[in-house]
Amino acid sequence: MKTGAILLDIVNLVVARQKNIILDIPALSIYEGEILALLGPNGAGKSTLLYTLAGLLKPVRGDFYFRGKKIGLASEAFDYRRRVTVVFQDPLLFRGTVFDNVATGLRFRGLSRKEAAPIVERVLDLFGISYLMGRQAKKISGGEAQRTSLARAFATSPELILLDESFSSLDQPSRDSLMDDLHMILKETNTTAILATHERSEALRLANRIAIMNQGRIVQIGPLSEVMNRPQNELVASFVGMETLFNGKVLRCQNGSFVMDVFGCEIEAAGEALPGERVVCSIRPEEISIGEKSLPAPVSGINFVYGRISRITSLGPYVRVALDCGFPLVAYITEHNRERLMLSEGKEAGASFSPLSLHLIRKG
Repeated sequence: MKTGAILLDIVNLVVARQKNIILDIPALSIYEGEILALLGPNGAGKSTLLYTLAGLLKPVRGDFYFRGKKIGLASEAFDYRRRVTVVFQDPLLFRGTVFDNVATGLRFRGLSRKEAAPIVERVLDLFGISYLMGRQAKKISGGEAQRTSLARAFATSPELILLDESFSSLDQPSRDSLMDDLHMILKETNTTAILATHERSEALRLANRIAIMNQGRIVQIGPLSEVMNRPQNELVASFVGMETLFNGKVLRCQNGSFVMDVFGCEIEAAGEALPGERVVCSIRPEEISIGEKSLPAPVSGINFVYGRISRITSLGPYVRVALDCGFPLVAYITEHNRERLMLSEGKEAGASFSPLSLHLIRKG
């Protein structure tokens, strides 16, 4: 989702370590006011990309354009770095009070303590930690420390903020509260942000655009709904939570849908394919309904498959049910439905899902 004009353009970016390429980004545009999540496994290149954008890593090659102006000369690079700030996974707080820490960037820019005071007070209030102003920074909690780190970043009014796994060290309640506050602050200040994370929930909670990274490359980028529901390959599908992948051979086609053979089961999916074609279809676990073994006879527009429950995992209010249908299938149901159906591991059960809920990935 393009939320504004292009703030930062990256072209032909390559970063190497000991002659091995660890980042290869042919093109990437960051739009003003957007929150872009870089999602991928550890070692995918997310932090490397952030540190390169922050000027902390030097690329082998690549051009950067900030607001249409190429960043090349030392003076231009210095001006760019003044508009960008990084918040790391572990808060890097100095000795002194919370006020002193938040005022650090302002003091570097020549503001006196008196001039910095109203700015510091404003950002502390934004993050709900005004009561910490005179507290020693080394003696506050982890959640308070990360709020202090973010307040320090926002005190200099950055145009681009880079968040490197900035919530991973927090407990869940602190993480949830901070992400809610940060999302509101980013929107209120119209600050552009790039978030590096391996947690899908963080990307869903904060971002309006998502880039899936793997082995130093962006393998898919787009609005949340597009990437989460229309992955371009199996890797993206598995990483965005589509836990069931059907590998099948197309048997026949009919009016915008096709029927494929999946380990002896005929499964209908929406989309265009050719008889004999090898395809992969993915489906989100929320799209699958679980019932008793004696499901009704197949009806047009609904897929029914049967299998044995191999594992049941509690996810709080939800339950993850893994079925062995000759192929693995995963569904999420409520705890209430699990109890009502008396589901247990080893028991036979049926599953149903619409052809429209399947997303086609061509296997070639």
